[in-house]
Order: sequence, then structure tokens, then C-alpha cells
Amino acid sequence: MSDTPEQKKKSRKPRPRRRLSRQEENRRRFLRAGIVTGAIVAMQPLFSWVSRRFGQLRLRPPGALAGETIFLGACIKCGQCVQVCPVEAIHLADLNDGLGHGAPYIEPRDQACDFSCDALSCILACPTGALSHELGAKEEVSIGIAKLTRPDACRARRGEGFRGFARGEQFRGHLRYKEIDRWVPQPIREYEYDVELCDLCVRECPIGTTALRLEPLPDGGGSTPVVGDACVGCGVCEMICPEEPTCIEIIPSAESAQA
Repeated sequence: MSDTPEQKKKSRKPRPRRRLSRQEENRRRFLRAGIVTGAIVAMQPLFSWVSRRFGQLRLRPPGALAGETIFLGACIKCGQCVQVCPVEAIHLADLNDGLGHGAPYIEPRDQACDFSCDALSCILACPTGALSHELGAKEEVSIGIAKLTRPDACRARRGEGFRGFARGEQFRGHLRYKEIDRWVPQPIREYEYDVELCDLCVRECPIGTTALRLEPLPDGGGSTPVVGDACVGCGVCEMICPEEPTCIEIIPSAESAQA
């Protein structure tokens, strides 16, 4: 009795697959990688729109490529910049940042960027160029700009002085005080101030009066902090302000560019 077509089909042995040569395997891997890379690049505008629409603009480390789309596309979230920061100012974003998850950022109120560090270590450590020295003198380090957001609470504008520890004895931030040690950041909680007119933001600005200065108010009752063109947004002024919440804040470059 002859086998039925179904039995013949089951009895057939599967044809052995031809083994690909090493060159063919490499070609396939290259093509797959190219397709994936192309898809990621093509989706970057959408990623950027979602990030701007639903995410939070962060203060990026010095030398961050202009535009969140370009920066997030170049950053591989390796954390090298975090490891080399001498004052531990750089952190990696968590899941709350959406598409910015894992990208480095600075929260200056907690710890400002240490612009006195040698050659900006974070830029030197970045393996992809997401942080780059190639933008030019000021632009290569500018991460934002200071803005007096609560002028009515500013002690200098009210003509008041300040005595004591800028942020209290529990504050964990560090700052380089030239009169103590030019090269080693010191705990702010161990440095006591005694000034007749509060000028902590101007006094501790690492750039100098071309970035932040005090100017007398017209009524003669006090002085007001004035932000200059040399401001790079390091965040020292925001960190050292003794008022809570702070009177002066850093506006990220990405946000100020969209304004």
C-alpha cells in the first residue's frame, strides 16, 4: 500500500541550511547595524519633540553639544563624566526624565559645576564628543546663564548683610576658596561669612565681575546683582545664595535658546 501525500511530506528530511561564510555573516551584521542606526537617527526629531513636550530640560555639563536632540543622540550614557567630576556635580538622570534617562546633568543648587577643575575633566573623559572643546572660547563651556528670579528676596537689594554659613552646617556642597586652597574644593558648611552687604553670589563667582557684579539701586537703598556676558552658567551663584529658595537661578542653554 502506497503512502499518502501527507505521509510522504512527513517522511521527507529537512534540507540542510547552507552555512554562510564568515564574509557573508559579517555583511549581514553590518547591514543589520546600518538599519538600526538609520532608524535611530530618523527617529531623533520625534524623540526630541517628546522630550521637550513631556520631559524636563536639564543643565548639561560643560561642552554639551548645542540642542537636546544632538546632545542626546551623541551621549551614550556611559557615566565617564560623572566619575571624573572633582566635586561630584554631575549625575545621571533617572526614568523620570523619559528619553533623557541616563544622560548627565547638573543640579547647581545642590552642587555647582567646578569650572576651576583642570581642563574641564568631564570634556576630556567623554568618549563620543557629546561634550566637546571644539565650540570656541566661551561657548565651549557655557551651559546656561544666571537670572535673578526672586529680586524681592535678595538681601543685597534690601541693603542687608549676612553672617554665618551660607547654606547651613548640614549642606554638603563644595567650593574652591582661593584664600584657603586654590586647588582643593572645600566644604561650604565649614566656611563662615560676615559681610555688611550680602554679595556672596558675586564674591564667589569663579569668572569675576564680567560675569556677575553688584550695581547700586537708583533709590540708594541697596545693590542688585547684574549678570554680564561672560556668565557661563556654572551655578556657583545659585548654590551659594543663602536665601531659601534661592534668589538667583541658572537657565539651561537649551531653555534660553528656545525662549
